[in-house]
Amino acid sequence: QVQLAESGGGSVQAGGSLRLSCAASGQTGSANIMGWFRQAPGKELEFVGIITRKSLSTYYSNSVKGRFTISRDNAKNTVYLQMITLKPEDTAVYYCAADEIFVSNYESPDQYAYWGQGTQVTVSS
Repeated sequence: QVQLAESGGGSVQAGGSLRLSCAASGQTGSANIMGWFRQAPGKELEFVGIITRKSLSTYYSNSVKGRFTISRDNAKNTVYLQMITLKPEDTAVYYCAADEIFVSNYESPDQYAYWGQGTQVTVSS
């Protein structure tokens, strides 16, 4: 099992920045793929981006590309989500997700076995 713990959420004005962290513990060898999803009120869970362990390849949704950056510290088993130029539509609960295997439909939340509890990000206009 892998446990994921997010931190770093909060409230910020539009145009501001936040950095989220997600620390993995337990059988971290199973967390080869780590990333982020988000869920806004009344909406479905939405893919944000992921990063692979070995090559540190990143994949982003079009809605955040160019504004959000995912990075990873393998020694600390931690993944980060740096968010800049935040917009009110970025308001959501952000969830860290992880899985052992990279698949082509990585945007589907069904592909991830491990999830954090979520952290709230609120962007005011």
